Amino acid sequence: MGAGRADPKRRSTSRSATGGRRRSVAAVVTLAVLAVVSSTVAFAGGAGTPGSEGIGDSYFPLYGNGGYDVEHYDLNIRYSPRSDRLVGEATITAQATMDLSRFNLDFVGLAIDSLTVDDIDATWTREQGHELVITPPAPLLQGTTFVVRVTYAGVPKRFSVFIAGGVVETDDGALFIGEPESAAAWFPVNDHPKDKATYGIDLTVPDRLKAISNGHFLGKAPAGSGRTTWSWEVTDPMASYLATAAIGRFRIDRRVTDGGIRVLDAIDPRASNDARRSLQKEERIVRFLASQFGPYPFGDVGGIVDHHRLGYALETQTRPVYDSRFLRGGVTFVVAHELAHQWFGDVVSVEDWQHIWLNEGFATYAEWLWAGRRGLATPQAIASFYCGTIPAGAGYWRVLPGDPGAARLFDNAVYSRGAMTLQALRRTVGTATFFEILRTWVVDRSNGTGTTDQFKQLAETVSGMQLDALFDEWLFTPEKPACVGAARSSEIAPEIRQLVRELERRGAQRGVSLRV
Repeated sequence: MGAGRADPKRRSTSRSATGGRRRSVAAVVTLAVLAVVSSTVAFAGGAGTPGSEGIGDSYFPLYGNGGYDVEHYDLNIRYSPRSDRLVGEATITAQATMDLSRFNLDFVGLAIDSLTVDDIDATWTREQGHELVITPPAPLLQGTTFVVRVTYAGVPKRFSVFIAGGVVETDDGALFIGEPESAAAWFPVNDHPKDKATYGIDLTVPDRLKAISNGHFLGKAPAGSGRTTWSWEVTDPMASYLATAAIGRFRIDRRVTDGGIRVLDAIDPRASNDARRSLQKEERIVRFLASQFGPYPFGDVGGIVDHHRLGYALETQTRPVYDSRFLRGGVTFVVAHELAHQWFGDVVSVEDWQHIWLNEGFATYAEWLWAGRRGLATPQAIASFYCGTIPAGAGYWRVLPGDPGAARLFDNAVYSRGAMTLQALRRTVGTATFFEILRTWVVDRSNGTGTTDQFKQLAETVSGMQLDALFDEWLFTPEKPACVGAARSSEIAPEIRQLVRELERRGAQRGVSLRV
């Protein structure tokens, strides 16, 4: 899916509470005919060309793949916490964007039992530990819709490129989570934000446990042998790293906002009451953020709080995951951060991981807005505090938020200097124009992706100003920019100093202490 695509990719499915898909006889016949036609057209094609083994990301060349566009994933996952064994079936509906002789999926670690393309056995190999290379029975013509079905099993691999991710075992279950990659650890996938898709996710786990995922909860049903299937549906396009599953002994809180948004929180009962207090502010935070950024982009919202020492929170779509320690004292800054990602990161994702500040700088700025809403400090005071506290010679300023490099993808400068960039933009163009820029960005690129250049061009169009110098100074210059104001520590509420400490822990800060 290209940048700025406005129309979501949808595949209409009707899913029962048992986890099965109900289709009318007519629908089944139609699908069968389409499959035959698709295969016939493909067989009539020429030799085709192999799809690329990467989607073109500048930092992670092998992430994602070229030559096709996924429309929908149907995932049927059975997980046994005692053995950490996963048994899965993935049904992937995609469209060829070129004449394909073969194509790749990202898939790590798990053993494949069978693989078909349009219900016909396909040949496959595994290369470079990450690439599943599939050769269909005949070339797939450009525009052909095809269905890949893979059954597989094994003990999932954990990623540790930056943070623990993939399938992370907990003491009572597991978390399927991670950034910039995680999905390839539990299902075959085109693992890059440029190719969003809709999802159906069935999770079968022991009866004593609950299985939480993204989107709308369809229900649960007995699966035999002391197991229960929990069924979820994601009808808005979602980047693959935002797909999640949490298996454990959760307490589930459900409610509906005044605006009709469905709220579902899953909280480990060993987490303190602070976690519940924090998540109970979700409706208030969403309402505030919507007043700043435009309507909340999804029909579901909520959070997952695990007792496991994950070490980070993540903006998994509609249902962020939190390490319970981040919510001690009923802290809501991290909740505001992850909910802001639903606008900046989820509904609008990065075209390339180089542009990560479009996720993290924006979500950090949302924390500053939330602090201002609570009367603790204005975004300008917080920006001045950061800028005034960090010495000019600190390594912090040598990290370029607009191009931090793969090794510093989650550096604190990406977060806080990215947020300072937004405050500098607001100061330059004015508050009304600034928020018009943010709202327009979300509307124009809903369900798509964006880049720094595209954001700058939008800011220039809306403001009528030339902004090259501003973006160069704050995002691409390895020196301390000119600060405006100088807020003293005594002028910053204790909650803001706590916010700064949280950012230090969450970012991969390199040799800088803010001494707060």
